[in-house]
Parts: sequence; C-alpha cells; structure tokens
Amino acid sequence: MEENIFIVEKENEGIRIDKYLFDILEDKSRSYIQRLVEEEKVLVKGKSIKSNYKVKEGDTIKVIIQDPVELCIKAEEIPLDILYEDSDVIVINKKQGMVVHPATGVYTGTLVNALLSHCKDLSGINGVVRPGIVHRIDKDTSGVLVIAKNDNSHKALAEQFKVHSIKREYYALVEGIVKKDSGIIDTIIGRHPVDRIKFAVVKEGKRAVTHYEVLERYERHTLVKCNLETGRTHQIRVHMAYIGHPLVGDPVYGHKKQRFKVNGQMLHAKSLGFIHPTKKIYMEFNSELPGYFTNILNILRNYL
Repeated sequence: MEENIFIVEKENEGIRIDKYLFDILEDKSRSYIQRLVEEEKVLVKGKSIKSNYKVKEGDTIKVIIQDPVELCIKAEEIPLDILYEDSDVIVINKKQGMVVHPATGVYTGTLVNALLSHCKDLSGINGVVRPGIVHRIDKDTSGVLVIAKNDNSHKALAEQFKVHSIKREYYALVEGIVKKDSGIIDTIIGRHPVDRIKFAVVKEGKRAVTHYEVLERYERHTLVKCNLETGRTHQIRVHMAYIGHPLVGDPVYGHKKQRFKVNGQMLHAKSLGFIHPTKKIYMEFNSELPGYFTNILNILRNYL
C-alpha cells in the first residue's frame, strides 16, 4: 500500500479534488481517482469527501493507493515483422492497429503478448505488463520499435532516450500545404486544459521539439518527414495540428470530416537509430511505408 500526502497551495484553491489529483498523479486516470474517492481512499484533514469537493488552501490530502494486482499476461502466437534480433535487443516493424502493451480493457492481441510467445527472455524493469518495452508508439501508428531482452540493455537504451541521442524519424501525411520546406517546432506540451484526454501546446508542461521537412506537396495535402528531438505523448500529432496541419485520419487532433477512410492517423515510424547496448556500435533500422499509406500517396500524386 502507498500513501501520498499533498498540501494545497493558494493557486489551486477552488479546483475540484478529482481534477487537482489528476493533474498531480500523472499516471492515474480521472475515473480511477474518482473511484478512490468513492472507496474513501482520499481523505481531506482525515475525513472522506466527494469528487466535487473543491480544495482549499492548506488542505492536507491523503491518497491511499493499494498495491496493484499483477496481471497474468498470456503469450500469444501473433506474427511479428522482425527487422533484427540478437541476445540483447529485438527490432520490430509494428503494424497499424496493434497496441504495444496491455492496459485497462486491452489484455490480448498486443505486441507484448506476441513477444512473450516469441522470446524466452525480456527485460523486467517495466514490470509484467510491459516486459522489454523501452518506448512505445500509438496503436494506430505503424513502424519501428526496439525491445530490450534484458535489464542491462533496457537501461542502456533508456539512457539514450533520456538524453535524446536516439534517431527517430517519422513520415506523416498532413492536411493542407505546408509552405516552409523545413522548420522546427519548439513548444511546451501538457494535458489539454479542457479535454483531459488530449494533449496540447500549453504554458506549463514539458518541452517538446520536432524538426520537420517537406517531402512532397499535393493538391491539398503534404507529406512531411519529422525527426523527434524529444518524445512527448502524441508529440507529432499535437505539433502538426498546432501549426495548422493536423495529420490525415487523426481521430483526436484531425479534421472531423476526412477525405480518406483510414483507421487512424497517417503516421509511420520510418527509421530508428541507436547505439547497441553491448556492441557499442551505431545501428539504424528502416521500414517501408505500409500499403494503405502508399496507396493514398499514389492517389494524391494522380491529382497533380
């Protein structure tokens, strides 16, 4: 069991307690926090309250979080597109629609389920739900991922992600004509102030830097290459929408009316480069654009 104590500062006075805790406990959903309140696991000055309680300056809030029940994640024989594998790492070309690791409501059909069937050993740093997972890409984003097979490899790769030394190159099809041939988007990204499921460019959050370059322009769309200097949640999707060019097919940040019937944002993790954890040499892996992506590009080219 874990107990967290928070003291409300003046600037937060008047905020609902579920929203207040949601902003502090970044890895907990608002519904989870509301459930804690209902179960009287959230106490203000030692007393239980309701989710609509508005915090006051000086309130002492205790949040009791029970130890999580470890899930039994089953191995599943799901085909994997393996770009490279040795005793330390495995590099996967993930298909669109595959969730990287199990989460609430999704316990089967994930990349982790497939990896458990394919690999005897995976790093255990991220626990039983995310074995080997050093980084992730969204369900509807396809492309290259590196998986750690042991803890030493995991630590070495995680450090490279931390210092932003890993090459991460994406291809994105966006709405409208991007006028500049290249540019840098350098902002702060955090949770959207109103829609808490979304992320947005805000005043307080974490720095996010995306380098983009135009590859092709079409009648009403642009194909861009994006290199991530940082790796924030939904970074490319948020940044391109921020400059007025949301990704085609993006159900969260894109246009409500879509020209093409696609199963999510047109975003592909094209290249991934890193220093191998034990060989200490630079290795780079590339994946071809999936068929649905190239088919749409060919349609757009025919209108030029």
